Amino acid sequence: MDFRVFVEPQQGASYDDQLAVARAAERLGFDAFFRSDHLLAMSGDGLPGPTDAWLTLAALGRETDRIRLGTLVTSATFRQPGLLAIQVAQADQMSGGRIEFGLGTGWFAEEHTAYGIPFPERRFGILEEQLEVITGLWSTPVGATFSYAGTHYTLTDSPALPKPAQARIPLVIGGVGRTRTPDLAARFATEHNVPFAPLADTIAAHQRTREACERIGRPADDLIYSAARVVCVGSDEAEVDKRAAAIGREPAELRTNGIAGTVAEAREQLAVLAEAGVERVYLQVLDLADLDHLELIAAEVAGL
Repeated sequence: MDFRVFVEPQQGASYDDQLAVARAAERLGFDAFFRSDHLLAMSGDGLPGPTDAWLTLAALGRETDRIRLGTLVTSATFRQPGLLAIQVAQADQMSGGRIEFGLGTGWFAEEHTAYGIPFPERRFGILEEQLEVITGLWSTPVGATFSYAGTHYTLTDSPALPKPAQARIPLVIGGVGRTRTPDLAARFATEHNVPFAPLADTIAAHQRTREACERIGRPADDLIYSAARVVCVGSDEAEVDKRAAAIGREPAELRTNGIAGTVAEAREQLAVLAEAGVERVYLQVLDLADLDHLELIAAEVAGL
């Protein structure tokens, strides 16, 4: 199983805070550092304020060496697809080909209102067209042009530059939708992620994506099947309680919905996910100042 660190900087984290976590994750052997793409805290004051996901990841690409970098997930409402294709391709070049790209519809209406960003009621068509445009721009041969005429976006004779450093940037599509999500994952994704869902729902969502792959003649095992869980692990009960209190959560709830508890409990929870076919787990770290937490997870839980 791959272990990735996933942070929510909109809750209150500077670039330097994120850099410290990314460097620690790299040093400790985690596979990747991922971050959310939000502009408003869901609770608290969010100080010192939001940081842009792709500006942050591009900078981290210059300040790390090995670890992969990405979003879980970029909001399709925040950017035009042509510009987003340029931003992600440039970040991939700046990191030496270590970028992974998660894209979703966006859901948090209040952050759009707060920063004057339109928030359409119907967004799935926007997501689908952005996937078509972005992957089309990246896959157009150098010297050729890309044109697209859709309901939401029109591109005419784009030079489709720059190109990413990777021949294909890994693309993550997440969610538990019953029809459109698995269909888009089968068409475009290299990974299907199910975030913060009960085990039965995670298994069912992955199975729907497998079936969608089979319908279009794509081997289901072409995709990586992943999950995201909040993480709160302690060397003993007192440390579990302390870490849960620091993020404003109850230990019992975290044990039910996350990777939480003592080291032995966390190992058992991960074994259950692995048995269910989860190949990769995103560990949502909510206290970015607690780097000892990462040390414990790497050494005692993940065995990195």
